[in-house]
Amino acid sequence: MAEVPIRVVIVDDHQIFRTGLRAELGPELEVVGEAATVDEAVAQIGRLRPEVVLLDVHLPGGSGGGGAEVLQRLAGDPVASHTRFLALSVSDAADDVVSVIRAGARGYLTKTATGGEVTEAVLRVRGGDAVFSPRLAGFVLDAFGAGVGETAATDDELDRLSAREQEVMRIIARGYSYKEAAAELYLSVKTIETHVSNVLRKLQLSNRHELTAWALSRRLL
Repeated sequence: MAEVPIRVVIVDDHQIFRTGLRAELGPELEVVGEAATVDEAVAQIGRLRPEVVLLDVHLPGGSGGGGAEVLQRLAGDPVASHTRFLALSVSDAADDVVSVIRAGARGYLTKTATGGEVTEAVLRVRGGDAVFSPRLAGFVLDAFGAGVGETAATDDELDRLSAREQEVMRIIARGYSYKEAAAELYLSVKTIETHVSNVLRKLQLSNRHELTAWALSRRLL
């Protein structure tokens, strides 16, 4: 039996971009709706209940808060409680990244990403991972503080990991796929998967989303 496609809503104020993106997404995804403004997005998401929303950062409408406002207005809404949000924007400015991640987005890709990369990111976000364009995660470091006590605790936690596991942890936490990490570190994908499994077990974390949050809060990226 074929798997049911993931239901996706595209939120972007440029129709040409929405049309092009829809055409480039893989068959694993089904675009069930589109929106061009903050108000349209809130209404469509509430009505269609998508599993993942591809959300632009800069949107007209509402009170001017753009993509972050969409997230804030839907926060606590039981209808949207199972919807995951992936920011997809032309901007790679730190303020834009931080604003939507703080508001609840699970990841952030720039519009240089290919249709295949966006498709993979949607699958990963739907599965609970955090996804960033390579190296983009570093832009949110200033949003997460670390005190002296926390730094000491971090040193103790890092001691649980081998040098190679620390290397893999940092690159995976930055949003690289297993394939990208394997190419970067000249390892096999299977070896990367094994290292990630060991890192999650040793740090008592459940998934890559928690790993990214853990690494960011400790200024390890």
